Amino acid sequence: VVSRMIGVGQIRSTNNVDYNFEQCKIVAEKAQRQNVKLLCLPECFAFIGEEGSAALSIAEPIVFGEGKATQTGPLLSKYRDLAKATGLWLSLGGFHELDISSESKQKMFNTHLIIDDQGDIRALYRKIHLFKVNLPTVKLDESVTINPGSQMVVCDSPVGRLGLTTCYDLRFPDLYRNLRDAGAQIMLVPSAFTVPTGKDHWEPLLRARAIENECYVVAAAQYGQHNPKRASYGHACIVDPWGNMTVQLSDKEPDLGVAEIDLEYITDVRQRIPNWEHRRPDIYSSEVVVYAQNNQ
Repeated sequence: VVSRMIGVGQIRSTNNVDYNFEQCKIVAEKAQRQNVKLLCLPECFAFIGEEGSAALSIAEPIVFGEGKATQTGPLLSKYRDLAKATGLWLSLGGFHELDISSESKQKMFNTHLIIDDQGDIRALYRKIHLFKVNLPTVKLDESVTINPGSQMVVCDSPVGRLGLTTCYDLRFPDLYRNLRDAGAQIMLVPSAFTVPTGKDHWEPLLRARAIENECYVVAAAQYGQHNPKRASYGHACIVDPWGNMTVQLSDKEPDLGVAEIDLEYITDVRQRIPNWEHRRPDIYSSEVVVYAQNNQ
């Protein structure tokens, strides 16, 4: 019997990269003991500073794809070594990749990487939708230091075909529909949700993406007070294709939740409610008829 055990991690990253690595290592070694095949770590797993620009101090360029030999800096290489040492595939959701194409070298990508159990990069997704919020208690604008990506990405893995997304992407269902069209069975949503948005929106959004796409949704999460200016909601979880919350972590870090991915269950759900067959893209692309109110 093929094991398709997936792990979802919850940590509290700081501006100390060594501390953060040790927290991730604790979760990885726990996952290894539980026969996990793919471990998902949250957005900003390697670093969270008080200001967005602080991450430039640890950002590293990544050379990957298009026939090039993969090259990574010392920080990311530590996580590649961790994958190899534990025999785990890793979803590293939200690494600060230095954008070497930017003129000033003062911009980064928020990059979601899939690392295999040999420490090799299998896929790279640069976050498309950049977070901006202006709430009474939280003000964040990711675009100040981050450039958006331009490609949607799926990746085969030992647990199934993965759809790669990151945090704020969760609010954009068109992305997930395209990933499902590309064969995604498991949507990965590594996150660092704020507390105000998390308590009201986190679970409904995750369950909605699972239900409408009839996929598993696996959401690793940052939790707790990172510094005086930043806190994250936590509640890392796994949602099944019917929308059931099969795993949800509580107020603890570092922590790990595990679940078996059942590919036959995905097929069963899609046969019971074949909503994909009922989509009408031929109509969706046409103009909407507007019956406006007559204010005469």
